Amino acid sequence: MKYMLLIYGAESAWNEQEREDCMLESMAICDELEAQGKWIASSPLHPVSSATSLRIRDGKRQITDGPFAETTEQLGGYYIIDVEDLDEAFAIAERLPPAKKGTVEIRPLFPLPTKPKTKV
Repeated sequence: MKYMLLIYGAESAWNEQEREDCMLESMAICDELEAQGKWIASSPLHPVSSATSLRIRDGKRQITDGPFAETTEQLGGYYIIDVEDLDEAFAIAERLPPAKKGTVEIRPLFPLPTKPKTKV
């Protein structure tokens, strides 16, 4: 089953050295998961101040700078993993360094229906 681990935390919770250490430890976990065939993708995100939000209302595009919602914890990164079950996703999430300072939201990915093949 595929899961997305969404990493939330206060951007101010990390100094530069802690952020670098976090990334190195996280990359080591990703390498381990990749060797086991369980890692699909992961990445930290730029600060929330770089975000742009888009909404379509009444057929018109609305673009605003900043995140969709003002919160104390911002989405800071993600991991996509393919594991046996939710318990295994929990076991991986609790090893991630950001879990010690923020929140790891674990969400199953909804499988897409199979598209009919088009003939070229």
